[in-house]
Amino acid sequence: MTHYDRVEKVSNFLKNKINFIPEIAIVLGSGLGKFADEIEDRIEVPYEEIPLFPKSTVEGHVGKMIFGKIAGKYVVAMQGRFHLYEGYDVLDVTLHVRVFKMLGVEKLIVTNAAGAINFDFKVGDLMIIKDHLSLFSPSPLMGANDERFGTRFPSMGEAYDREMIAIAHEIAKENGIRVQEGVYSYCQGPMFETPAEIRALRGMGADAAGMSTVPEVIVAVHSGIKVLGISCMTNMASGILDIPLTHAEVMETGKQIEKSFSKYVREIIAKL
Repeated sequence: MTHYDRVEKVSNFLKNKINFIPEIAIVLGSGLGKFADEIEDRIEVPYEEIPLFPKSTVEGHVGKMIFGKIAGKYVVAMQGRFHLYEGYDVLDVTLHVRVFKMLGVEKLIVTNAAGAINFDFKVGDLMIIKDHLSLFSPSPLMGANDERFGTRFPSMGEAYDREMIAIAHEIAKENGIRVQEGVYSYCQGPMFETPAEIRALRGMGADAAGMSTVPEVIVAVHSGIKVLGISCMTNMASGILDIPLTHAEVMETGKQIEKSFSKYVREIIAKL
């Protein structure tokens, strides 16, 4: 079975579960899954029920695809994503983005929990992603290119859509929400980065580091989907504070900001 066949089979299964075309997809990162409660007229599909689909194994990632409406718009949300550190390959961790495209999705909002590298950032800040670093990780586009998915050499010159970024800033200003803007660095994990790695990433221009998102964005751009990325600063990156980093800290910060985060993303969707 080719990867295209796999995507098509998953897409056809999900199309039989819904009677609409979702225009916006949302991928919810660690500690941010409660946003899915905002979805109205919801149809929940556990990953376990989807043929040829990966299963989420990380705490804070419920493992459901949820269809419905937010602010009058048809959406699909991933309540939990997949990571290379779970043992999946790069095609597995981006499969859902290919499926989104085949379902008719035109815009993607990717969210994540990240460690703040920029000294001006604070725990709890939201960062609108303007660009990313992914120099040492496998590309989801390696191997033979299927033109049905996209071109062989897609440009990443504007991976994050400028119009969607402008809307995100506008909504933040209107609602008094503190947001930053910066560069997200993708690190494979599952270990948190070393202080030396964080210093190197800061020198390359990174403002935050995390273990997800970039493979999904690459595939979305390859597919012609417009992308908005939002990172929640759930901790200061390694070496900035003299305390050990834990996933529990990530989850706790996510819980603290879930209400303001949910309102923020809902308002953005209303404007898209």
